[in-house]
Amino acid sequence: MFDRIKQRLRDMGTIKRLCEDAEKHANADGQAQAGAEHFILAALDLPDGTARQALQRLNVAPEQYRAAIARQHQEAMQFAGVAALPEQVQQDAALPPAGGLYQAQASAQALIRQLNERKKEEGGALPLLGAHVLLAMTSAQYGTAVRALRLLDIDLAALAEAARSEIRAFRPA
Repeated sequence: MFDRIKQRLRDMGTIKRLCEDAEKHANADGQAQAGAEHFILAALDLPDGTARQALQRLNVAPEQYRAAIARQHQEAMQFAGVAALPEQVQQDAALPPAGGLYQAQASAQALIRQLNERKKEEGGALPLLGAHVLLAMTSAQYGTAVRALRLLDIDLAALAEAARSEIRAFRPA
């Protein structure tokens, strides 16, 4: 029982890191709130390396995913008829929201709920890994995160299997 409590505390630390890093990625993109795509970027940065390895199983480098997100943002702006946001607007948008609880876009909230459900199904035996974030995201149908993966010709079922493989292969240090 004590081991489960310790694992839950470690998982809470991982979630805290994911939230903080996702917010940093969102702010760097000129967004005040993180979306699912920013959580995937944060998962790719986790020291366990499982998210990076899952993408590499599909012959995709993490940098390619970052580039696909940027391309999605650019295409969305072009679709809206905006060539580029003025620098001051980008800087203003990058400011974090004033006070309160952690806030994220709906896509990120759905991702966190899915992540929680997947961890419950697993029984909490393993630590929360970057591959868990990818696996949770594979249930999404819409959003920048999914469109970026489609740009890279990544099948969500193949990504789910790659993430599961990394989770099964993980051995704590």
